Amino acid sequence: MTSKIDSAFQFHQTALSLRAARQELLASNVANADTPNYKAKDIDFASALQGAMSGSSVKLPLVTTAPAHLAGMAGQSVMGSPVMYRTVLQPSADGNTVDMDVERAQFADNALRYEASVKFVSDQAKDVLAALQG
Repeated sequence: MTSKIDSAFQFHQTALSLRAARQELLASNVANADTPNYKAKDIDFASALQGAMSGSSVKLPLVTTAPAHLAGMAGQSVMGSPVMYRTVLQPSADGNTVDMDVERAQFADNALRYEASVKFVSDQAKDVLAALQG
């Protein structure tokens, strides 16, 4: 059984974990901007957060057609949300789908939202501490 304090912070804990994982995906896209045939990846944050909070997670098993096949990371997921490939806006000759303008904008937006979540948690912790002391 979780305490009321734990349940008060659960949403922000989940949101911060998802934001951090998304930031890693976006940083990977930026780092691989010059890698031939690299496909830019992202997650749908809203559905990932909803799935994480409801406790449901989408896990697709890897289908093997022979007993010698190895289980791989074909169906990568972040906290149960599937990692998706970004839609190509401007195709490149080498097959890379990273658009640096889009990645920079998404990276900055995600970082700003992460900082806002940290501020909300900080304010909520101050309120809980004030309630406990007063």
